[in-house]
Amino acid sequence: MNQNSFLKKLQLDEIFKKELGLNESYSVNEKLTQTNPFAPDLRELESLYNLITLTNRTTILEFGCGWSSLVFAASLSEQKTLHKEFNSFRRNNPFHCFSIDNDQEYIEICENRISPSLKDFISLHFSEVKMEEWNGRYAHSYSSIPLMNPDLIYIDAPGQQNVKGDINGFNIAHNDLMPMSCDILKLEHFLTPLTIIVIDGRAANARFIKSNLQRSWDYKYCKDRDQHFFLLNEESLGKYQDQLINEHYYINAKWSIEDL
Repeated sequence: MNQNSFLKKLQLDEIFKKELGLNESYSVNEKLTQTNPFAPDLRELESLYNLITLTNRTTILEFGCGWSSLVFAASLSEQKTLHKEFNSFRRNNPFHCFSIDNDQEYIEICENRISPSLKDFISLHFSEVKMEEWNGRYAHSYSSIPLMNPDLIYIDAPGQQNVKGDINGFNIAHNDLMPMSCDILKLEHFLTPLTIIVIDGRAANARFIKSNLQRSWDYKYCKDRDQHFFLLNEESLGKYQDQLINEHYYINAKWSIEDL
């Protein structure tokens, strides 16, 4: 799609125009004024929308709410309309995004953007992030994660200045350091084959996760958008997932970055 046409398709163009002053000539490379420090990159948002559409995701776990949350909710609403025949196949939270953030202000801003028609497709959760050790390595994780099992995980948080506590006096709240979450590593063995993980930037954290994952993951990196992609490339766990695959619900799960 050209520039922000995918926003029109999801009926999100008006909220973007209202808050950011976007217009038909808006360029994804254009820098907005300093009063909008968290302006979205439409290339990244469109790639997330395309990923959901191409791979028919049902349940999203998002670390860090924001403009992506709005796109996820609208995309899942579209998916539900397109797949009215969907049977849960042990997907007990179909067409829903669970978004976690450790900043209550961001949660409130995000919640105010979501229209009543999309409220059923997303839930926003607050959780502190604390320092901890992962296999003897310094890392951090969210204190509380919603009870669910995603088939798409998106990581764009936390902000490192808000991580609580320390290990032996060490905390990542220093400008020369970087985020190093280990939440995915704790969840890994509960995830079902063909689960997708997307990490927005955070190269050091992406490499940490890649180095410590234990199952059979394919990895791809899109330099142009600075996005890291992981696909859990394993055989089905059994009959429920066989049905998902055989019914072609997970069609095109092995996407190409060029498709996004």
